[in-house]
Amino acid sequence: MSANFEAKKVVVQEITEKIKASKSVVLVDYNKLTVKEVSDLRQKCKKAGCEYKVYKNTLVRKAFNDLGYKDFDADLNGPTAVTFGSDETGAAKVMINAAKDLEGKIVLKSAFVDNAYVDKAGAKALAAIPAREELVAKMLGSLQSPATNLAGVLNNVVAGLVRALNAVAQTKQ
Repeated sequence: MSANFEAKKVVVQEITEKIKASKSVVLVDYNKLTVKEVSDLRQKCKKAGCEYKVYKNTLVRKAFNDLGYKDFDADLNGPTAVTFGSDETGAAKVMINAAKDLEGKIVLKSAFVDNAYVDKAGAKALAAIPAREELVAKMLGSLQSPATNLAGVLNNVVAGLVRALNAVAQTKQ
């Protein structure tokens, strides 16, 4: 076997490991990006806990096929960049924002979330979901609200009782 074939096998293995380790993978079409724009995009991805990489489509296709996913074959044509996300929504959010900022130079193709293929519309919907921490905070606020309201009602009942007893005591004096 040639050295080139062995090198490609190593890259496919690297991509496969990154797919397995990521909570989400987003495929985008990048077109006519300048070096500065790519550098800025990589920095945004890094801040969001993502990794932006460009691989040959055949190698990415091979990695997905090795994992048993054939849905990505149609999306792996033309210039394709792969964003590996550490959470379910971060990579999609960064790429959607980049698509808006770079006006057509980035086009969302598809995503891979929770071991499933997600089409372009699903990936856009995924980007609209708040981050996990924000959802947890909203849920805790919702759970805390009834307890706070109950405490307020009980406090008013006790305060009313104290005022009533105080009024009775005042009238008896």
